[in-house]
Amino acid sequence: MKESFLMALHAVNAHKLRSGLTLLGILVGVFSIIMVMTAIRVLQSNIETTISELGSNTFQIQRWPAVQVDDEGGGFEKYLRRKDITLPQAMQLKERATLAKNVSVRNWITSGEVSSRFARTNPNIGASGVTPESFETLNWIVEEGRAFNNGDIDGARALCVLANGLAKKLFPRGSALGERVKFRGINYNVVGVLETKGSAFGQDQDNFLLFPITTGLNRFGRRWSLDIQVQAHNQELYDDTLEQARGVLRTIRKVEPDQEDDFDIFSNDSMIKTFRSFTLVVRAAAGIISSIALLAAGIGIMNIMLVSVTERTREIGIRRAIGAKKRNIMTQFILEAIALCQIGGILGVILGIAGGNVAAYLLKVTPIIPVDWVLIGLGICSLVGVIFGTYPAYKAANLDPIDSLRYE
Repeated sequence: MKESFLMALHAVNAHKLRSGLTLLGILVGVFSIIMVMTAIRVLQSNIETTISELGSNTFQIQRWPAVQVDDEGGGFEKYLRRKDITLPQAMQLKERATLAKNVSVRNWITSGEVSSRFARTNPNIGASGVTPESFETLNWIVEEGRAFNNGDIDGARALCVLANGLAKKLFPRGSALGERVKFRGINYNVVGVLETKGSAFGQDQDNFLLFPITTGLNRFGRRWSLDIQVQAHNQELYDDTLEQARGVLRTIRKVEPDQEDDFDIFSNDSMIKTFRSFTLVVRAAAGIISSIALLAAGIGIMNIMLVSVTERTREIGIRRAIGAKKRNIMTQFILEAIALCQIGGILGVILGIAGGNVAAYLLKVTPIIPVDWVLIGLGICSLVGVIFGTYPAYKAANLDPIDSLRYE
C-alpha cells in the first residue's frame, strides 16, 4: 500500500500541469462549501454569545417581532395596528406574574450627543430608560457605583449609568462616579459604570447610557412602545413562566380568546433557532453548488485517469508480467485518483477556512475552524476519488499482459 501510494504521488508529480488543472475542480468544490460553512460558524458562534443581551432564563415581550416573518398575511400593517405596551401594563404584569423571578421594563430613547467637562461624543449615543431589575434581566454588571433603585424610579431622578466605553471617553483621566454629563441639553449625575462587553458584529456594545425609566418617559416622551423582560427562576420553570406571562398580558391588553397575541415574545434560543433556519437555506445552496463542482471534477478525474491508463499500458504489462495481480493495479490507480482529490481537497480546505474567517476579521470576532466540515470535505474527496477512479483502475487491471507489452 505504501509503495502504491508513493507511485501515485510520483504519477501526479510527473504531470504537474495536467494534475493541477484536474484537481482545480475539486479545489473549487471543497473551497466553496468550507468557506460558506466557516463563515456561517463564525456568525453562529458570535450570535450565540451576543445575539441578545438577555440574561439566563429570560425572554422579552415587545410590540414588534424580533424577526418579521409574514406567514399568515397582513405584513407590516398587522404589527402597525398593535397597541403600544405601556408602563402601567408592564407594572400590572410584574404584580401578577407570580412565577417570574424578575420583571423589568425598558424604553428606547432616540440617540443623541453626550458631553462632559472633558469631552463630547458623536450624536449617535443610544439611551434607554430602565427599571432596577433590568440590570439582571439584561445581563448588565455594575463595575463602579450602583444600579438604580426604586427611589430613583419613583422620584424620576436625573441620574444615569454609563456603559464602560462611554465612561472612558467622557472621563479619560479618572472615574466617572459623581460627575455630571449632558444628554440632549439636560444634565445628569453619574451613579454607576457598567463592566465592558466588547463588540459584536463590529459594533461597540459599550457606548450607551441608561436613565431611570420614569426619567426617560417624562423627558423624552411616551411615543414608543416599551419592552418587557421576564426572568424565570430556573430552566425548569421557564416554559411555565412564559405561558403565565403570556396569559396575564393577554388579559391586561384585553385580547379575545380567539385572537392571536398582539405582542411578540422572543428569547436567546428563539433568535438562535431563527438564525439556524435561515442559514439552512444557505448551507443547502452551498451543498448543491459544491456537489455540481465535485461532479464535474470527478468526471475530469475519470477522463485524466483513462488517459493515464492508455499512456502507461506498457508499464502495466511489465508489472503484470513480473507477478503483479489485478488488485495491485487497481490499488495503484485508485490511490492515484484519491491522491489527486486529496491534494485538491486540502488546498480547498485551507483556502476555504481562510476565506470564511474573513468574516471573523471584519466582525472582530474569534476565528473558527469547522473541524467536522473539514473531515467531511476530505472524506467526500476520497469518495470522489474512489467512485471516479474505479472504472479507469478496473480497465487498467483487466488489460491483457501480452497485448500491453506489445503496446507502443
